[in-house]
Amino acid sequence: MWRLKDFGCYTLQVVRYIAQLIELGITTFDHVDIYGNHECEERFGRDLAQNHSLSSQIQIVTKCGIKLMSDKYPSRRLKTYDYRYTHILHSVDASLKLLGREYVDGLLLHRPSPLFPIDEVAQAFDILLSTGKVRYFGVSNFNPLQFEALQRNVSVPLITNQIEISVYCLEHFDNGNMDFLLGQHIRPMAWSPLAGGRLFTPDDPRSERLYPILKEVAHEHSTGIAAIALAWLLHHPAGILPVLGSGRVERIVSATQALDVSLTDEQWFQIYTASTGVSVP
Repeated sequence: MWRLKDFGCYTLQVVRYIAQLIELGITTFDHVDIYGNHECEERFGRDLAQNHSLSSQIQIVTKCGIKLMSDKYPSRRLKTYDYRYTHILHSVDASLKLLGREYVDGLLLHRPSPLFPIDEVAQAFDILLSTGKVRYFGVSNFNPLQFEALQRNVSVPLITNQIEISVYCLEHFDNGNMDFLLGQHIRPMAWSPLAGGRLFTPDDPRSERLYPILKEVAHEHSTGIAAIALAWLLHHPAGILPVLGSGRVERIVSATQALDVSLTDEQWFQIYTASTGVSVP
């Protein structure tokens, strides 16, 4: 829901959008307190209130921890991170109020901080779980050491790490994150799974290498490039969960075609090596 404010649609259109996604089997909506200058959660909650029956059919994930400079917070002089006990509780309460909900299904810590009060985070998690305000907890953009350090100090299992993964972005295949998550049986959420559109408009050496291979594999499966790029993620044994960001239902319908694509391991490696530019050792 990062670009919800940019969708340019009225309340009834947003409600219809949510209903159409539910019909497609997509029921989890990814938020952050800061999205849209702190306005996307409010917009989503206000619009969803026009159809209460939809609210019980969806799950909501939100994040906290980043403090942005904003006209809503004129005293802030620069971007910072805050994982103090009081800030986490305040952020969750604010999100629940804006979303019009009694709880969120998932709370993620948005980015690791060099100033990370781990005991205060653990305390906040315990309170949020015991009061029923958060059902599950996770992180976003953490590396394996940061994930392990937090997991050792909190009493709840961390269920996911939302990281950038795509055929274009292989960072977490190289830094140990994918191996760690696979070994821990933790399913990562993949933000920007279509590389922000770079796959469709080749304008650098990596996308230029990827485009013809994706097109070739798409032809072999009688589908589109987006479906192949997402099927590549779904093929991975870690059980990657792509987070789509489009406000156009037809694009999401096209993306769901990935569920009907069964790549071979050879096709997966064909795409992988096109991205890296070299054969595997």
